Amino acid sequence: MLERYLEIHPEVDKALKENRPVVALESTIISHGMPYPQNVETAIKVEAIIRQNGAVPATIGIINGKLKVGLNSEEIEHMAKSKDVIKVSRRDIPFVISKKLDGATTVAGTMIIANLVGIKVFATGGIGGVHRGAENTFDISADLKELANTNVAVVCAGAKSILDIGLTLEYLETHGVPVVGYGTEEFPAFYTRRSGFKVDYKVDSPKELAAAIKAKWDLNLEGGLVIGNPIPKEYEMDYDIINKAIEDALHESEKLEIKGKEITPFLLDKIKSITSGKSLESNIQLVYNNAMIGAKIALELSKL
Repeated sequence: MLERYLEIHPEVDKALKENRPVVALESTIISHGMPYPQNVETAIKVEAIIRQNGAVPATIGIINGKLKVGLNSEEIEHMAKSKDVIKVSRRDIPFVISKKLDGATTVAGTMIIANLVGIKVFATGGIGGVHRGAENTFDISADLKELANTNVAVVCAGAKSILDIGLTLEYLETHGVPVVGYGTEEFPAFYTRRSGFKVDYKVDSPKELAAAIKAKWDLNLEGGLVIGNPIPKEYEMDYDIINKAIEDALHESEKLEIKGKEITPFLLDKIKSITSGKSLESNIQLVYNNAMIGAKIALELSKL
């Protein structure tokens, strides 16, 4: 049944059948997260980093209604340039398939498709979460619900700092999602290494983390894990500057009444503008760092 909807890249398919490490990658970062040509350059380099660290990359997206697990270079270029690519979360998948449209998968969308084919590790930039002011708007990312239900470990630089990080962590705790700090006791906040909030557990090696992931799923404790991997120090942005940029961008989004799935791309673009492009360079570097750690975790997990 799944075959009619799925198309797995031969390299990824072979790796999965041979129980070799595979790391899933999202495509929203290509179509909605970065400008051209940085989006293509980043996507290609991320795949190279995963290969250098012993795993096979699988960039996930939807093209002409097909769930693609492992995009080729032409498909990545298409995702990067096309203006008709829809941002796809759980609710959107059946309609994008049935209408034979193109879709870039969010964290939630990527987790679902990765899980369908048995990919256990996913590297991204930052997870979605509870938006600031959610007590009035109820604006909560579907990523959090997916983390509660879907057995994929997500390596990220924390939650995007445009969110209410405290409420995001409360939501994850309620749903039993472990929040792990890779080499840190503090949950990272995307552009910065600190957020003011603690993680549940600190781990210092991919091997230690792989053992915990395996134990979780061996015991049928459903759902994913959030692995907070801080941005490298040399690319970290000043905590006060980035928070001021976020506040200014949020005020502008409220004035323009920008909501729903449009809010994150708008805020990231405004922050890039306010910080004279420095936030984009930070974004790219933290994705590279997450890809490296994701590959190492997938490699250790494949040995167990």
